[in-house]
Amino acid sequence: MSQKFAICNETFGDRKWHEVCRFVAETGYEGIEIAPFTFGKSVEEISARQRSEIRAVAEDCGLEIVGLHWLLLTPEGLHLHSKDEVVRVRTRDYLRSLTHFAGDIGARVMILGSPKQRKLEEGDVTGAWERTQQTIRDVLPDLQERGVILCQESLPPPEADFILTAGEAAKLVQTIDHPNYRLMLDTKSMCAEDSPPATIIREFCHLIEHYHANDANRRGPGFGNTDFRPIAQALTEEGYPGYVSVEVFDYTPDPETIARESLRYLREVFS
Repeated sequence: MSQKFAICNETFGDRKWHEVCRFVAETGYEGIEIAPFTFGKSVEEISARQRSEIRAVAEDCGLEIVGLHWLLLTPEGLHLHSKDEVVRVRTRDYLRSLTHFAGDIGARVMILGSPKQRKLEEGDVTGAWERTQQTIRDVLPDLQERGVILCQESLPPPEADFILTAGEAAKLVQTIDHPNYRLMLDTKSMCAEDSPPATIIREFCHLIEHYHANDANRRGPGFGNTDFRPIAQALTEEGYPGYVSVEVFDYTPDPETIARESLRYLREVFS
């Protein structure tokens, strides 16, 4: 089975959804990934009709909506493991709302990154670990009901100060031990670790549900010095079945070039 590729919709700024989907499909991607904030400050404000339209537009273009990411950027004030129980419960409930939004639009995975919304409070690592588990466990019934998989992302300093490595993310996934809570690996993040990305992939591939492709320089794959050949080889040899999704943080030179050249490079290294 050949590798399937997707790209994140915020790459295209404020362009209309149907225009983005049409371009992504015409470029040759099989999937598209959504940052919920691009459709509104809260998914709770997105009506059933709007959800149906979002899904229909992608399907009409031949695209699969593969997942959601940047889950907790909006609305303001969310925090995954806050000591303030009101804040933590609100965050838990919003994760439930995101789960049902994902289910309604046909998205199979949700990527839990959101570094500011998991920032340690007074350096309380032990408490953060325990409350994060509680938040995630509370959402598991909703995830299971909708067939959505929540994927834990590691983020290195200075972006984050909690769940910094793939090993730490994998430990949390293994501790919770549920089929609807899995691991997501990101090239840029792995490049900050001591082991090369391909080694990390081989160690944790049995836990991986989603993969983000980007360069260590925060641009698209192929736009820097990160060699994706060993990464592609590791994913292929380990039998990774999911999407490789392009996620960039530096939008130069322009969305069209990023999309086209990233896909060209990925197809080359995966061939």
